[in-house]
Amino acid sequence: MTPQPGFVPHVAELGQGPRKALALHCTLAFSGAWKGVAARIGDRLTLIAPDMPSHGQSADWDGHSSFGDTVFAASLSCLTEPMDVIGHSFGGVTALRLAVERPDLVRSLTMVEPVFFHVGFLENPSTRAGHDTPMGEVMGHCAEGRFEEAARLFNRQWSDAGPRWPQMPEQVRQAMTRAIHVVPSTVDLLCDDSANLMARLDRVAMPSLLIHGATSPELVKATNSGLARRLPNANQVEIAGAGHMAPISHPAEVVAAWSALLGRGGAMAAS
Repeated sequence: MTPQPGFVPHVAELGQGPRKALALHCTLAFSGAWKGVAARIGDRLTLIAPDMPSHGQSADWDGHSSFGDTVFAASLSCLTEPMDVIGHSFGGVTALRLAVERPDLVRSLTMVEPVFFHVGFLENPSTRAGHDTPMGEVMGHCAEGRFEEAARLFNRQWSDAGPRWPQMPEQVRQAMTRAIHVVPSTVDLLCDDSANLMARLDRVAMPSLLIHGATSPELVKATNSGLARRLPNANQVEIAGAGHMAPISHPAEVVAAWSALLGRGGAMAAS
């Protein structure tokens, strides 16, 4: 499969720092999910934050091109020079793919709970059932056109500390319902490594950081641990009290961990 022809992402710029960082959001969110992080690091970095297809202000995914390849190509188009790259959830997997495919353009790599579950399943096979059962429900609803119910279930799975579906603003529910149709198309990349990332992780030699929330599922922690062990130059950080949505719920802690990585790698040494 190939990227969606003609897709050009909507891109937001957050912060006014002297160095650029590419910030890749999670599924069902949009570039604005990085506002809390940008507010705390925007004097040092300018975040280049694209919206994925069917998310934010970007055009819809066409439903048949490779969604993962489309997001990757769109993200790569934003890397007009070497940048620090941060990604959350699906954005974290895209960030990893950028580091594998174009290490010359990734100054440092930060992944907040990347959902590259192929690694987590290898680390702890018992976590697979806990993933496949709820994901099967989401995919079933998508297949039958019940997109609002699919979005509700998916959001509850990954944002269990947030407001319940009926309490969310209608605009937020509509945005999630619009985006949910992309989820079934991501399984091959996330669970089966269709991009062949595992065999090339040695290319990710830049300073790297994996962040997870203390209350996140065991599969997430196994994925982060497995990646940290396989990457040549990676550290792990756990954020107390956080779940999967740490960039939104705990932006100060995410920035503290990210800043430590940037300092370790010398990424902030020059303006």
